[in-house]
Amino acid sequence: MTSEKTNRNVLVTGGSRGIGAAISLELGLAGYFVIVNYNHSISEAENIVKQIIDNGGQAVALQANISKADETERLFNEINASIGTVDVLINNAGITRDKSFKKMNLEEWEAVIDTNLSSVFNTTKLALPAMLDQKYGRIINISSVIGQSGGFGQTNYAAAKAGLIGFSKSLALETAKSGITVNTICPGFIGTDMVNAMPEEVLNSIISKIPVNRLGLPSDIAKGVKFLIESSYMTGQSLNINGGLYM
Repeated sequence: MTSEKTNRNVLVTGGSRGIGAAISLELGLAGYFVIVNYNHSISEAENIVKQIIDNGGQAVALQANISKADETERLFNEINASIGTVDVLINNAGITRDKSFKKMNLEEWEAVIDTNLSSVFNTTKLALPAMLDQKYGRIINISSVIGQSGGFGQTNYAAAKAGLIGFSKSLALETAKSGITVNTICPGFIGTDMVNAMPEEVLNSIISKIPVNRLGLPSDIAKGVKFLIESSYMTGQSLNINGGLYM
């Protein structure tokens, strides 16, 4: 498959593995110039870039820990100097540090909040000015069904993912008149390495609660991202892709 190039640049945070990798590939094959952001996974990021380029697309892998404001600024300086504006921002980077609240320490709380929520402030703060200037932008924040329903041992993760929903609704109100849409996607349980590494009995228990009776695919989320990029009349919404787990 050969992509047809667009004039839009897309930054995918955490774009080298799992859902992020699927998003990067989907958009690369759709003709976007994809900036695959990674923190540690350099070989995975370079592999995604190679797949996109081999199929006629354009992509580059750039390292930054976007939970840190100074590293995010360095990333955007590099993008602005060598690529141009970020027209589409996919805030996908995230981690888990699951533990019951009684046992959770401050470091485990802050690590998840910083990576899953504060990073979105860092990237959006730097991407938004150019979007406002050009009267076009797409910001898509990858939340989670856990941000809607809660999850045992996931107060930190649920707080961050719920925060993304409120952040998106508020920013959507502020930017709608400027040709910018801001939406969230709330995946259910997706068949990534992290989920598939669960004990078999735990995984089977989860699947039994999903009405479609299977895990989602990373490509299911990637297709949802592409849909939201192409939708100019949808903003401030949460797109639930969860197999009916939460309705």
